[in-house]
Amino acid sequence: MRTNFNSSVTKTLSVFFGSLMLITSACKKGEAPVPVESVKPASTSKLSTNAIGVSGPKGVCYVEVNNNDIRNVGNYYLSTGQQLFDIAIIFAANINYNTTTQKAELFFNTQVTNVLSNKATYIQPLQAKGIKVLLSILGNHQGAGISNFPDQASANAYAQLLANAVTTYGLDGIDFDDEYADYGTNGTGQPNSSSFVYLVTALRQLMPTKIISFYFYGPAASRLSYNGVTVGSKVDYSWNAIYGTYSVPSVPGLAASNLGPAAIDIQSTSSSTAASLATQTVNNNYGIYLYYNLPNADSHTYLSSVSNALYGKATTFNTGTPAAGVNFYQDINYTGTATGAIPKGSYTLAQLQAYGFVNDWASSMKVPSGWSVTMYSNDNFTGTSWTLTSNTTNFTTLSPNANDVVSSVKIN
Repeated sequence: MRTNFNSSVTKTLSVFFGSLMLITSACKKGEAPVPVESVKPASTSKLSTNAIGVSGPKGVCYVEVNNNDIRNVGNYYLSTGQQLFDIAIIFAANINYNTTTQKAELFFNTQVTNVLSNKATYIQPLQAKGIKVLLSILGNHQGAGISNFPDQASANAYAQLLANAVTTYGLDGIDFDDEYADYGTNGTGQPNSSSFVYLVTALRQLMPTKIISFYFYGPAASRLSYNGVTVGSKVDYSWNAIYGTYSVPSVPGLAASNLGPAAIDIQSTSSSTAASLATQTVNNNYGIYLYYNLPNADSHTYLSSVSNALYGKATTFNTGTPAAGVNFYQDINYTGTATGAIPKGSYTLAQLQAYGFVNDWASSMKVPSGWSVTMYSNDNFTGTSWTLTSNTTNFTTLSPNANDVVSSVKIN
């Protein structure tokens, strides 16, 4: 169970539903939401197995946005310039229950609404640094949760709401957390064996290349298979939910690189315990290290105890200009998913992927003043090449067309 939780303040304040029109006024708890229309989800990059720009476990960080600024995730760097955190999770949206329609609804409280509605301020700056931004979903003491959708149709409908939210707010995925549902309240059903499987299956179909993660806790943790389909075949990651401990989530279908057995609460787990858990993660070759409760205050000294164990590098705190580097973007005009800042050097495809780069994917690029970038159409610096010395908004304008063909890069 999460630590330092106050159900009346931290997690389940009165909530608000975000429609495709970015509504910012609050609704009273229990008020019917505005319907969300069906929207085809946008594509994003494939997943890499290492942290941004460095070999080692990915750092996943939950931020209680009721109390703290999620942009702080992007202020932490390794001493060599790479971002400390790879995934930032907005904590949290809610599953509410409409007693009139007897359906689950998606609600955002005032603080979550502020983050989502102002995505250019809170979300996109993190993504520009290569950090993926997810939205966590959990119950709200109203009887509805991820484990008690009564049939496949209701699970599919809720998955559509989540996919719509990801598209509307430009998110990189959804995180599931089976807490605080209070199953049975308002006449709702108890957890069943099919609900969570139906939900993640539908969401994966709607978001084939977005991230889906599972906070390994609650009834869903023991209901991971139904009718031959496993949750592990649909989600990308799962992590331990008990802070200050080391426990491998039992999610068949996920490799060690997609699991996080170590979990810490930055504000309550001792630095020595956090370092010990990091060492175990590396020694046992697991791919995720989970952080919770990142405060607004500078915590780089504490976080260094973790990063030194994970990567052999200290953590720095920088609220100013990020480390210089080249940023590639999935779409033209510096939009879509972005890589982290890539410093000077020669990068094969495998090395680029550590920064969030995807083969045959880039469509625009930002280059620091005075730098030179040579892009190659094939891996290992072969094939057609292009040398650029300034920002390029659209690779289709290059001769020959360089859009979606770059596979290796030299940066000077």
